[in-house]
Amino acid sequence: MRAPRVRVVDPEGQHGIYDLKTALEMARQRGLDLVEIAPHADPPVCKIVDYGKFRYEQQKKEKEARRKQQAQQIKEIRFRPHTDTHDFEFKAKHARQFLEDGNKVKAWVQFRGRDIIYQEAGLEVLQRLINALQDVAKVDQPPHMEGRRMTLILAPAKKK
Repeated sequence: MRAPRVRVVDPEGQHGIYDLKTALEMARQRGLDLVEIAPHADPPVCKIVDYGKFRYEQQKKEKEARRKQQAQQIKEIRFRPHTDTHDFEFKAKHARQFLEDGNKVKAWVQFRGRDIIYQEAGLEVLQRLINALQDVAKVDQPPHMEGRRMTLILAPAKKK
């Protein structure tokens, strides 16, 4: 702490503005620590607390916040340029479920051998998928070629 005067909040919730030496003496009398809470305030805000307990509770809050975050996964769905209607609908149903669960979906069309000349058919398959899932998904990355694969990434649409 570098400021000559600080706003001190004691354990009972009382606060006032004191010079730094007085604030440190107040904390020492209670057998606690003077912890800087808001260094950019004018004057900086300090709190008289048990620093070990303060750090423990801060770590506990961070751990709880991390636990509540949901890690988003990327699920993959594979097609071929001439995927049949039933197979397409079956895979689209799975993709819909993945998106509703909050995961991203990477759909790709694999071109083998001479299939590479049917890139329009692969694009058509991916476009059909976009149209089939437009109510639950938004296009995160439009269809593009990666070697012998045409890939598309769909992200879950925001829930209203």
